[in-house]
Amino acid sequence: QVQLVESGGGLVQAGGSLRLSCTASIRTFSTYCMGWFRQAPGKEREFVAAITWSGAVTNYADSVKGRFTISKDNAKNTVYLQMNSLKPEDTAVYYCATGPRCGEYKRWGQGTQVTVSS
Repeated sequence: QVQLVESGGGLVQAGGSLRLSCTASIRTFSTYCMGWFRQAPGKEREFVAAITWSGAVTNYADSVKGRFTISKDNAKNTVYLQMNSLKPEDTAVYYCATGPRCGEYKRWGQGTQVTVSS
């Protein structure tokens, strides 16, 4: 089974930047789409961004457009989430997910905490 390992979370001041990484143990048709989600305390998990290994599809939530960039390194089976101009409301546990198509996520990572102080 596919395993996803996230890294790169931490504490940053508002206006700062962080880059999250998610490495998949394998890259197959079942992991065609890679997505980032986040869950803040007391809130439901929400979609942040997604990308396909082909690069044909990239999507962003309106709340992060222009600030976050999702990218990939096929050779490393790794997807990145570059987060700039961070706001306190970006504070959440960020999860990586994968599935055969965007919107159909089958496997999830363990999550990495991002905390933005004001």
